Amino acid sequence: MKILLADDEKELRQALVAILRHAGYEVDASPDGEDALYQLDCNGYDLVILDIMMPKVDGLTVLRKLREQGDEVPVLLLTARADIDDRVAGLDAGANDYLVKPFAAKELLARIRALTHTSPGAVKRSLSFGDISLDEENSQLEAHGKSVPLTANELKIMRLLLKHGDGLTSNESIRREVWGLLSDTEPSVIWVNISNLRKKLRKIDAEVHIEASRGLGYRLECESAS
Repeated sequence: MKILLADDEKELRQALVAILRHAGYEVDASPDGEDALYQLDCNGYDLVILDIMMPKVDGLTVLRKLREQGDEVPVLLLTARADIDDRVAGLDAGANDYLVKPFAAKELLARIRALTHTSPGAVKRSLSFGDISLDEENSQLEAHGKSVPLTANELKIMRLLLKHGDGLTSNESIRREVWGLLSDTEPSVIWVNISNLRKKLRKIDAEVHIEASRGLGYRLECESAS
């Protein structure tokens, strides 16, 4: 299970990352709201933990942008303010839960389990669309009881495609996610990986296929939905 944690308090952020990783979660950390928005654009998450008072872009703004985009990922807000009006503002913006600092690690982990409907140790991550699902823990794509292994780059690309579903995943976001922000990877390299994923989808008899929008990016389509 993958979590994005955004908090500008460096020591607290590092401590929470250590706690979450020890509990078995995969964690990305952001020091401000602007970086959190960038991470959300590049990656798929099972849960987002947002501090409200952050520089550049505050937590409520990040939350509102998420909901405006139709992203229903569970969001847990962190705040040092216990005022009821602040809590209401967060819930009205689309938060699923609210935790006031300081808090105990046990309570944070319990809130996470409640929001993600998991029990301790049940942290297997799976994304799905149509008749396919992505088993990130074992790096494989599955459909109809069949599975096929994915390379590290194929796994990252498939995660992005599944996150956006039938919405467009841009070439730029694929390049950033797989090869890094400063990479000068050619579009042909992306195409080769997409071609390999298409072959693997056919190998497991998936109804889902990858459609290209010339010069823009890729999206998933499902034959049964057409």
